[in-house]
Amino acid sequence: MTKFSTASCVKSFVGLAMLAGSALAITAGPGLSADLASQNCSTKPGAKNPPFCAAPRGDRSQGWLGQSRPEVMARNGIVATSQPLAAQAGLDMMKRGGNAIDAAVAAAAVLNLVEPMNEGMAGDLFAIIYTAKDHKLHALNASGITPGGQTLKFMNDHGYKWDPKNINPGSGMPKGVLQVTVPGAAWGWQEVLDKYGTMKFKDVLAPAAEYADKGFPISERIAYDWHLPIAVNDDVTQVEHCCTKMDQDSVKTWYINGKQPVPGQIYRNPDLAKSFRILMAKGRDGFYKGEVAQAAVAKMRKLGSPVTMQDFADYKGEWVEPVTSDYHGYTLAELPPPSNGFGANEMLSILAACTGKVYPGQTLASLGTKDPRYWHMLIEAKALAYADLNAYNGDPNQNKGMGEKVKMLTSAAHANSLCNRISPTKAMQLTSAGPGAGDTIVLTAADRWGNVVSWVNSNFASFGSGITVPGYGFVLHNRGGLFTLDPNSPNVMAPHKRPYNTLEAAIVLQNGRTDGQIMALTLMGGDMQAQGHAQMMVNMVDLGANVQAATDMARFHHSQNNGKIQMESEAFKLVGPQLKAMGHDIASANGGPMGGYQALLFTPDPSLPKPSMAANSKEPVNGFYRAGTDHRKDGMVTGW
Repeated sequence: MTKFSTASCVKSFVGLAMLAGSALAITAGPGLSADLASQNCSTKPGAKNPPFCAAPRGDRSQGWLGQSRPEVMARNGIVATSQPLAAQAGLDMMKRGGNAIDAAVAAAAVLNLVEPMNEGMAGDLFAIIYTAKDHKLHALNASGITPGGQTLKFMNDHGYKWDPKNINPGSGMPKGVLQVTVPGAAWGWQEVLDKYGTMKFKDVLAPAAEYADKGFPISERIAYDWHLPIAVNDDVTQVEHCCTKMDQDSVKTWYINGKQPVPGQIYRNPDLAKSFRILMAKGRDGFYKGEVAQAAVAKMRKLGSPVTMQDFADYKGEWVEPVTSDYHGYTLAELPPPSNGFGANEMLSILAACTGKVYPGQTLASLGTKDPRYWHMLIEAKALAYADLNAYNGDPNQNKGMGEKVKMLTSAAHANSLCNRISPTKAMQLTSAGPGAGDTIVLTAADRWGNVVSWVNSNFASFGSGITVPGYGFVLHNRGGLFTLDPNSPNVMAPHKRPYNTLEAAIVLQNGRTDGQIMALTLMGGDMQAQGHAQMMVNMVDLGANVQAATDMARFHHSQNNGKIQMESEAFKLVGPQLKAMGHDIASANGGPMGGYQALLFTPDPSLPKPSMAANSKEPVNGFYRAGTDHRKDGMVTGW
């Protein structure tokens, strides 16, 4: 068994990248620009960029020159998120005596404000939590559920029907309010605190409420993503033929003087601060049974949803068992259906079973990233895994036998049965209906007791449904858009049902042991998530990258809907033409479709005593944490 090392390019779980751009750049004239937007580089044709945009990148003094920053290492606690204020809010909870679960909720609440296009209290939440006291994994599904009145007949009666000629996901599903399910995030925030945290909403939501009141400066990547969708109609009811314009409550809430914010502008959301304080005073009942629910239901019904106050009051998430599989001595624990996490398990099982059969005597490591055959194997394994994922994924509570089916699909036996479908020289022409891009936040946190959190919170599309609850400052998600109206699909829309969900969080264990090395692995971005998890595992397990380097490496995004592949430019320069010659529909791309990654790894030190489980313990963990964050986002790792 190869041991993990702290070196930057040896066998280990570890990688990532930090800020998605320059911090403070010299402009064409003397002095520093007061306009932060002018300090960024644009890829638009004809754009007038500052001279620094043509400058060569500097080199690191050691290790892999392409690594954007070092791993962050700490022993008392560590948090990795896509936004620095959120990471610091989480760490502050641990410095005040809280644990990793408290930190995760505090960070997620701040992200509700600073990345509102990606997540919020009216979105979905999934998490896998490792509790050090009992050495167990606990998986939470706090995703949205369809209103009781939103039947297939209701949809058909309003003109929305399945078209068997249209293989796109959500065939027949309209945009707008009918994509909104009863949200689960606020329920889940309290659930994890009640079960495994040490603090209450009054503690962990306080930083987010203060930032919402006083404001924060919008950073460059977040400003780039901050644009509202078309969400409503001109008339009162939008059930038919949505949508023609932006929701004016959203414009009022999320834009500044009616305009999309730019980098460096101060953004405030006092209505969201009010919602946080309602939760702080009344708990999740203040969201699901009080004035917040009344406002949300009123807005949704005005726009044509059949949702009721009872739908909100009845909402509950559930604790579930992770899907596990082995990859070269490491156990990957992913979220079960309706999450698409098992796509990562199956993709890795195919790679483990088939690489040496397709290319005798070779491994992914021996092929390496400069060989087109390496990328060909990854793409083909992804296509096969997602074909199964899209065919079988659905809410297990309304699809009997789903658990056994997933065990079969992620097994080595099933993977072996698929090897003969991979040609060593020609690309498969394999497409199937499935989800596309999405917007999400992921975070990881760990504490001095050894608890580890892998967390994903989402509104799905950018700003979700685009519909904001007036007076309360949050947007409603639109995960119901991933339902289909195909009556024969396991993912057909039905009352009280959870849709297919691209969200996933993962924990990785060394040889399945919960008393050894443990990694929290997350990578957001719609259907990028399962294929991204698998790529990160390959980078670390097969290629030996550390947790930071793993994300700094180029990756690809493959669309199952049309077979198109986007590959980051440096990798495309190496292998793009050869992959095209093999029949892959591939093009060069920037980091936009590649999602955002956050991960941490705990390595125990057997010479140190195990940490005390006492709540007032001041001793650090018996080993150390290392973490990485994605340079494609505005991310940060902070530890102490």
